[in-house]
Parts: sequence; structure tokens; C-alpha cells
Amino acid sequence: MELTPTTVADRLQEVGPVKLSAKAEYACLAVIALAHRHEGGRPVPIREIAEAHEIPETFLTQILIRLKGAGLVVSTRGSSGGYRLARDPMTISMGDVLRVIDGEGFQERPQRRSSFNALAELWERIQASQVNILDGTTVANLAALDRSPDWTI
Repeated sequence: MELTPTTVADRLQEVGPVKLSAKAEYACLAVIALAHRHEGGRPVPIREIAEAHEIPETFLTQILIRLKGAGLVVSTRGSSGGYRLARDPMTISMGDVLRVIDGEGFQERPQRRSSFNALAELWERIQASQVNILDGTTVANLAALDRSPDWTI
């Protein structure tokens, strides 16, 4: 197959953006919500996060239990209970969160047959860039951007 700018563009379209499961997206929203309230040190009730982000409460509970098992969040029982981040949001990357929810599989893409090794290498570099961005973006970074009215990524 002859490579033209059009075929390269078509192949890049196949790679596409990072695709998150609903569970992974909800986990990201939850840890960002917890980062907003980290300085106060008080737990955030599940219901508050669920309502603010339109996440089914039972689904959010399952997600937070998983994050707790990984040591990213802690819970407090009782009427004033809820969840809070287990450590400083500057030390928790989005890659950490996604690995807990989706395992290492979040960074894997199905291999496409390509007779052109340069394309295969390009796909690997794109994938590595996505992982680097996720690992280099902390929960605190996103929480700060979320507070800004004019942020763009």
C-alpha cells in the first residue's frame, strides 16, 4: 500500500482519543471533587458527589470502595461521614486513578496489522504520550483548572 497524506490521516483517525469507561470517568470526577475539599479535611458524603455529577449513588459507592482498597481515598462512617483523599492531591495522578479502575489495560490499544513499521511505532509513541500525560497530571492540577472559569486543555 502506498502511503499518502490521506492514508496517514485515515490511520491516525483509527487511533482516536483516549476512551474512558463510565466507571473511569466517574472515578476521575469523584477524586477531583474530593480534591476540592481536601484542605478542609472533612469527608465528602457520597450523595453530594453523586448529585453534583449525576452519578448513580450505588455505582459511585463501588468506585470509591475500589479507590479505598488502593489507598487513594479513606472513608469515615456516621452521619457526618463520607470520603476524602488519603493523601495530598498533588501526589495522586490521573494515571493512578485509571489503573485502579481499569487496571493497566487503560493504556493498551488493540494492535492493528500494519505492513509499515513506522506507523506501528507512531501508534506506540501516541500511546506512550497519553500515558505520560495521565501520569503527569495530578488530581490537584485538574481541581485547580476546574475552579478557573477560562481553562482549556
